[in-house]
Amino acid sequence: MAWAIGLKYTEGFTRLWPSVWVAVTMAVSLWLLGVAMKSLPVGTAYSVWVGVGAVGTVILGIVLFHEPANAARLICIALIVAGIVGLKVTA
Repeated sequence: MAWAIGLKYTEGFTRLWPSVWVAVTMAVSLWLLGVAMKSLPVGTAYSVWVGVGAVGTVILGIVLFHEPANAARLICIALIVAGIVGLKVTA
């Protein structure tokens, strides 16, 4: 989530410190995914990683950038969360 939101602040990687933040948080994020794959199947780990990032980024977009928070978007977020939980529970 941190690097995805940070991309907005890089302005196309023309701003140094937001770009550094994105690079560092991308590296940390991938490292943590690798750690998760030690104990989870690759499909589950990657799906949860993507799902948590997507849901978190949408929520932060709503809060930070005043993106729409209509019923359809919130239902879609809930479906993603349900999928994440389902994959983790059945792993």
